[in-house]
Amino acid sequence: MPTSPLSVQLYTVREAAAEDLTGTLQRIAEIGYELVEPYAFTRFPDLGEALRASGLRAPTTHQGFLTASEAEQDEIFAAGAALGMERVIDPHYPAENWATTDQIADTAARLNAAATVAAKHGITVGYHNHAFELESRPEGAEGRSGLEILAEQLNPEVGLEVDAYWAAVGGEEPVALLQRLGDRVIAVHVKDGPGTKENLDQVAVGSGSQPIAEILSATPRALHVVELDDSRDDRFHAIADSFAFLSGIRA
Repeated sequence: MPTSPLSVQLYTVREAAAEDLTGTLQRIAEIGYELVEPYAFTRFPDLGEALRASGLRAPTTHQGFLTASEAEQDEIFAAGAALGMERVIDPHYPAENWATTDQIADTAARLNAAATVAAKHGITVGYHNHAFELESRPEGAEGRSGLEILAEQLNPEVGLEVDAYWAAVGGEEPVALLQRLGDRVIAVHVKDGPGTKENLDQVAVGSGSQPIAEILSATPRALHVVELDDSRDDRFHAIADSFAFLSGIRA
C-alpha cells in the first residue's frame, strides 16, 4: 500500500478558501493532512504565507497553462517554483479538443512544449482528466480513449493526474486504466459516489461504490489527492471522513 502523505484538492473547500485561506489550511492540517493541492493558485497572493502558517506543503497544483503564451507560462511556473511546488497540472482542456487524433496530438505537443518552459524553473507539468477524455474514441484509434492516445505521445517528464472517479463515469474501469497507464500516472484524484455526472452525488471516500482499495493498490507510487467537486453533505466533514478511511486502508 502507498506510504506517501495524503493530499486534498482545495477546490473541495473553495468557498472557505476564498473567504479565509489561512484558516482553511489550518483546519485541513488539524484533520491530519500534510499536503494540499491548490487550484488557480496564482489568484491567491497569500498562499505562501498560509502554507507556512499551517505547516502544509503543496507539491502539486492546478493551474491552466495549455492556452497560455510562453511568457505567461514562464510567470506561472516561476510562481509555482517560488512556492515550493514540484508539478503544475492543467486541470481542464475542453471536450471539443478531443474529437480527433490530430487534436489530441496537438494537446500532447502543447504539454511537451510547456514542460520545456517549466524545466527552466525546476518543475514539471501534468494533465488532469474529466469524463470526456475517456468518452472520446476518435476514428482510427482502434477504440482507445483520448486519454490513452494522449499518454502515448507525452514526453517522459509529463505526468498524468488521473481522476479515477471521472474515468469511471467516462466508461472506463478505473483500476484497469491505471494499470495500463503505469508509471505515467504521477497522481490520482480519489473520490467516491455512485459514478454519475451529478457532482452533488459525490460523498466521502469510502461511502460510495468506487473500488478505492484497488485504486490505491494499483498506484503505490502516485500521490493520492482527495477531492469532491461538490456534495449534498458538508465537504469539510467529507474530507475528514475520507482521511480517516484512507488512512485505515493505507495502513
